[in-house]
Amino acid sequence: MSSFGSFLALGLRHILTVEAADHLLFLATLILAHEPGKWRQLVVLVTAFTAGHTLTLALATLNVVQVDARAVETLIPATIIIMSVVNLWTWRQGRRANDPPLKHRPRLWPRYAMALGFGLMHGLGFSAVLRALLGAEESLLVPLLAFNIGIELAQIVVLGLLAILGTVLTIGLFDRRGYVLAASGITLGCATQMLVSRL
Repeated sequence: MSSFGSFLALGLRHILTVEAADHLLFLATLILAHEPGKWRQLVVLVTAFTAGHTLTLALATLNVVQVDARAVETLIPATIIIMSVVNLWTWRQGRRANDPPLKHRPRLWPRYAMALGFGLMHGLGFSAVLRALLGAEESLLVPLLAFNIGIELAQIVVLGLLAILGTVLTIGLFDRRGYVLAASGITLGCATQMLVSRL
């Protein structure tokens, strides 16, 4: 398997499978704290995460860096746990349903830094998957590029669906704070179970 299209499809399918549940949960934690209408902030956040995992995906696939794949798989749920706790902490002491809209303004740069740093970890996880798919493939550049583009396209779809879901739920069922707290509790619980099972 060496065609661009084949590895593009593999990248797309990888994100949309059960095996990528940890990555999808992390994407959910990123978008949970996104304020509806502030798309620029979300773009910066996702770009930071993408830059991180693209860098380590390339470095690890090209054998510039080598890591223990099992250790990476164990640490990825920890990134979800940390982001979930950040969401819970921020919104626990933040906006109430009757607060003025501008009262709650958490600093954004720590969240961007975490997205970049944790993206590095997720990229190492992607590289293990790509390495297994490559087998005896001699040329790495085309598969690496195609696989990463597939991942990015799938991420855009997932993030769009999560943003729509969050908007619908906060309009019809929950206030924003209640939604973030409930969803962050769910991601925290799922990630903790993943971490324990991998340990």
